[in-house]
Amino acid sequence: MGAGQTARERVRAELVREITEIARRQLATEGAAGLSLRAVAREMGMVSSAIYRYFPSRDDLLTALIIDGYNAVGEAVERADAKAGAERHGGRWLAVCRAVREWALAHPHEYALLYGSPVPGYKAPEDTVPAAMRDTVVMSRIVSEAHAAGALDPAGPCPPPPPAIAEDMARARAMLPMDVPDDVMARAFTAWAALYGTVSFELFGQYNNVIEERAAYFDHTMTLLARLVGLEP
Repeated sequence: MGAGQTARERVRAELVREITEIARRQLATEGAAGLSLRAVAREMGMVSSAIYRYFPSRDDLLTALIIDGYNAVGEAVERADAKAGAERHGGRWLAVCRAVREWALAHPHEYALLYGSPVPGYKAPEDTVPAAMRDTVVMSRIVSEAHAAGALDPAGPCPPPPPAIAEDMARARAMLPMDVPDDVMARAFTAWAALYGTVSFELFGQYNNVIEERAAYFDHTMTLLARLVGLEP
């Protein structure tokens, strides 16, 4: 019975893998809003009722794709950080930023699902949060470790964070491995948002006919953001 159950689990895992692969191809042709369980079932040669055993609704399939996507970004960032060397805080920052961009360029439709326009009628459940935070945890750890080592030297004077966001900073500090003052945390959040904004501008065409040397421009922008936070590239 145990061996039979294991075999069933393998078959189920393979079917789930096939369903999600077909769904990713649908993202490229139909967009997230056009994702259809019935269309996936047709491509697999399954009756539509059978696919609901694996994903009870379109939203469940979207959630699986979103979690897979966030985990893929997180894994790319974690690998890049591990290769960069623990003591090179600025080098680690640039490496993980490049990893985000490289993943996005290689998986544009999945990136759009994660960071593009919201899918009408879909609300991501809490299940997506741990995967979504993997990249942020790595970036937070880089900044926090640089701060602990006395290696942060923010570029130029910046206004202190307004008291109104102190509670937000405390909430973020409780969620992330980031034991730093509020002003450092605010700079890091600005850099994190600018990273994804820069990647999105490139991926969604805002740089067309303007920025052609995009890899060089990206590295320069990430270096500026590193200096904002206080990391020495």
